[in-house]
Amino acid sequence: MRVGELARSIESVRRKLRAVTAVLADSAATEHERANAEALKRRLERRLRQAGAPKGDWTDTAFRLGKAVKEINSSASPGSPKGDWTDDAFRLGRALRRGYKKWLSR
Repeated sequence: MRVGELARSIESVRRKLRAVTAVLADSAATEHERANAEALKRRLERRLRQAGAPKGDWTDTAFRLGKAVKEINSSASPGSPKGDWTDDAFRLGRALRRGYKKWLSR
């Protein structure tokens, strides 16, 4: 297993472990759900122990940076349409406003 695959595997196990912990903390969970969650939690913790700690080299940092960039790129609000004449007018107005503010601050 390559380092990137190992990091993704460890991250997926941690994500599943957080979900299982949420089920265990839920007061509305039934007895059977709690028992299943507890058994799954033990298995996931065992897998994490077997995988060991991340190596801490540049690939871990690159993996986390890639995840952060992916979250930033997938914003909740839809982007504005591009290519309209109003885009140019907006940029021109913004540039003029910045220039005017600089001119006034002198």
